Amino acid sequence: MRVASLLPSATETLFALGVEPVGVSHSDDHPPAARDLPTLTSTVVDHADRSAADIDEQMREVDGAVYDLDEDRLAALDPDLLVTQATCDICAVDASEVRAAAARLDPVPDVLALDPHSFGDALDDVERIGAAVGAEAAASDLRADLRERVDAVRERAERAVADAGRPRVAVLDWTEPPIRAGHWVRDMVELAGGDPAFQPDGPSEPVAWEDLRAHDPEALVVAPCGFDRDRAVDAVDDLAARPGSDEIAAVAEGRVYAVDGNGLFNRPSHRLVDSLEALFACLHPDHAATEPGDRERIARVDAATPSVRADGG
Repeated sequence: MRVASLLPSATETLFALGVEPVGVSHSDDHPPAARDLPTLTSTVVDHADRSAADIDEQMREVDGAVYDLDEDRLAALDPDLLVTQATCDICAVDASEVRAAAARLDPVPDVLALDPHSFGDALDDVERIGAAVGAEAAASDLRADLRERVDAVRERAERAVADAGRPRVAVLDWTEPPIRAGHWVRDMVELAGGDPAFQPDGPSEPVAWEDLRAHDPEALVVAPCGFDRDRAVDAVDDLAARPGSDEIAAVAEGRVYAVDGNGLFNRPSHRLVDSLEALFACLHPDHAATEPGDRERIARVDAATPSVRADGG
């Protein structure tokens, strides 16, 4: 089967199931082999080396579609199936545009639009993708492995909560303006043994700085969408420069984490389980099997002083 993937999370899962897409989105970078495949999308927003505030301003100024689909290249690849998403209007080509483009192809390919809104939804999509590409056995095996890993985190989290309680947590997927991470993140915070009250029960949403200060998180995880770890460290400076930031418990206690949001938290693929394990290590380091994360993905940041870093756990 010839499969075109228009979002990175689907591409990651397809590769994990042993299916290499014939084309991918411009954002695909995992696994590394995805970078060598034909690119089917583009964006008018310049993300390279731009600050969160600059990217936000560009997004606000866009008149029309943020993402474009190369229909000529898509037609040349002759896909049997297009995999897209309907979860986030600013994350990928709109699902309605993909369906319209598919209808103009001859023959018309099937369209699988993923729409996860919870941690369970995201993991269930492994089997949805597997069924769509004829890789049911591989999907079942992967899903079983993910279930075991989630259960292991849940068990450790229950022991940690019994020992130390649930820390107040704030997970941000943007810093300028501050946006609190939604969808599957609330579930992940709870599974990892944190207090999920700060995270919205729905899509990610802007949050007033004073509301974040009032919540006074004991652990602050900054995972800007599309940013790697080093750019996430820079994004923490947006928060450190705000009034009263040094009074937040997580800042005072040295529990601010800058996370590779491009690889963790923001892509609802099977790798959300990696994110869950990393989150648990941030919230309950004394009970975790590993430190909060390797130096490529997570840094513990001295957020009281902009641009000062302390890698690792």
